[in-house]
Amino acid sequence: MVDARERFVASGSLRIWTERVGDPGLPAVLMVMGSGAQSVFCPDALVGRLVERGVQVIRFDHRDTGRSSVVDFDAHPYTIGDMARDCLAVLDGYGLGSAHVAGASLGGMIAQWLGVHAPGRVRSLTVISSSPMGHDPRAVWARAQAGEPADPDDLPPPSPAYVAHLAARLPPGVETDVALLRVFNGPVLPFDEPAARSTLELALSRAIDPAAAAHHGRAVWRDDPGLKAPLSSITAPTSIVHGDQDPFYPVGHARALAAAIPGAVLHVVPGMGHSLSSPGLPEQIADLIRL
Repeated sequence: MVDARERFVASGSLRIWTERVGDPGLPAVLMVMGSGAQSVFCPDALVGRLVERGVQVIRFDHRDTGRSSVVDFDAHPYTIGDMARDCLAVLDGYGLGSAHVAGASLGGMIAQWLGVHAPGRVRSLTVISSSPMGHDPRAVWARAQAGEPADPDDLPPPSPAYVAHLAARLPPGVETDVALLRVFNGPVLPFDEPAARSTLELALSRAIDPAAAAHHGRAVWRDDPGLKAPLSSITAPTSIVHGDQDPFYPVGHARALAAAIPGAVLHVVPGMGHSLSSPGLPEQIADLIRL
C-alpha cells in the first residue's frame, strides 16, 4: 500500500479514526463499512485496486468501532443519520467538498442517506450488499425465525443457513465470527478462512471496546425520519453491486434498490455472498465501484 496516512477527525465531540491511501490531489472514494465493521474490513486489495484506477481512498472506523470514540448509547443514543453525519465530518476533516461514496451493508444505507440528504457531497454512489434504507425488516425476520413462509409482497428473508447460525447461539469470540463470515461468504466461492481469522483478530486487537460495536444494532432500530425520504430523490450516478448468493440480503433487495433510484445500474456478481472473504473478490468489486 502506498502513501497511507492516518489521522483523527472531529465529528462533534467524537474522534473518528481515518486513513487516506493515495495521492491527496486525486478525486476521493469514501469507503463506508457495515454494522460493527471497522475500516480493516475494507480489504487492502480493494483499496489498492481503486488507487490503481486513479483515486485516493479514505476508510475510517465508525463510532463505537476500532480506534474511534466509544459512545454511551444509553445516555446518548444515535441513529443511522448520525452515522452518516460522521461521514460528512470525515470529508470535512480532509477538506473535501465531495467524494465518490461506496457503502457496504449498513454502510450502503448510510451511503443512500448521504445521496438523499447531502447530494452536493456525493460525486457518485455505489451501494454494495445492502437494502433500501427505509425498509423495516422486522416482519420479514420474525417470519423467517419462526419458520413461516416468506411474504411474497415483502423483500426476501435471510437464508436458512444464516437463520440457523443465529439459532445456534454460539458464544461470542473470533471463532464464532469466523463461522459467521463463512455463512456470509455463501456456498459457491472459496472462503479464505485464514485471511478472515486474521482480519477478525486484527479488529479485536485495535478496538478500544469490542463490545461497543453492538450499539450499531441498536441504532438501526431507532426512529430516523431521514430514512423515510424517497430514494427517487437521489441524483448521483449510482451503481448497485450485489452477490447472487447473499444470505443476509438476498438479491431481491438489490433489485428493489435499483428500481427505486433513477438511472441506477445493477451489477449482480455470480457466487458472491455478503462479504469479501473470497480470493480475488475485493479486486472484482473495486472495479465495479462507480467513479
